Amino acid sequence: MNEIAKKNIIVTGASGGIGNSIVEKLFKNGANILATGTKKEKLDELKSKFKNLKILKFDISQSEKIEEFIENATNELGGNLDCIINNAGITKDNLAIRMNFEEWQKVIDINLNSTFLLNKYSIKKMLKNKKGKVINITSVVGHTGNLGQANYTAAKAGIIAMSKTLAIEYARKNININCISPGFIKTAMTDKIDPKFKEIIISKIPSGRLGKPEDVANAVLFLASDLSDYINGETLHVNGGMYMA
Repeated sequence: MNEIAKKNIIVTGASGGIGNSIVEKLFKNGANILATGTKKEKLDELKSKFKNLKILKFDISQSEKIEEFIENATNELGGNLDCIINNAGITKDNLAIRMNFEEWQKVIDINLNSTFLLNKYSIKKMLKNKKGKVINITSVVGHTGNLGQANYTAAKAGIIAMSKTLAIEYARKNININCISPGFIKTAMTDKIDPKFKEIIISKIPSGRLGKPEDVANAVLFLASDLSDYINGETLHVNGGMYMA
């Protein structure tokens, strides 16, 4: 896809299943990628697979260092930033009345507050280029709610609303801020789900299967490319029809 070739792109949460697939899809289409995550060995594995890939270990929970991270990552990419995919996040599930404040706060801090800061400092870089793309990975449960995930769903719903506001603020500067909201995707996390519960989940998906990481990566490829230049403030649902907005 020529519309993505040579674009400078940061991918956070690159060491997970979906992150891996995003990196691979963008790299194979000619983008200049900096992959980041907390697991150095996983990043090294990516580097060995994609020789020209740039890697930078970083924990987005270090909110006070996010501006510095964006500066360093942009420099690694050659000084310009065309796109960032904010895929990193955590879960700390518990029923609401059992959820302690630390479980609530940590998920909000990493999944929402750090994502805001990654958006903010990336947009600052893009303003200098007078164009750019921000893609925030949310979740179907940010729209539907989910048992035991008051913290996670609040953060993901917050990202969606935040993205719409940022899209309004920077549309005239040729900066597009959009979300991708995956449903249940086959990853190491979903592999741990009890088979009986997994059957219940699949029964609610019209497509009759879990999604693949590549399904999310394909959506990222489109939104990161020039083909999506007139799409702004939107959420692209990748869930097999499980939730139709």
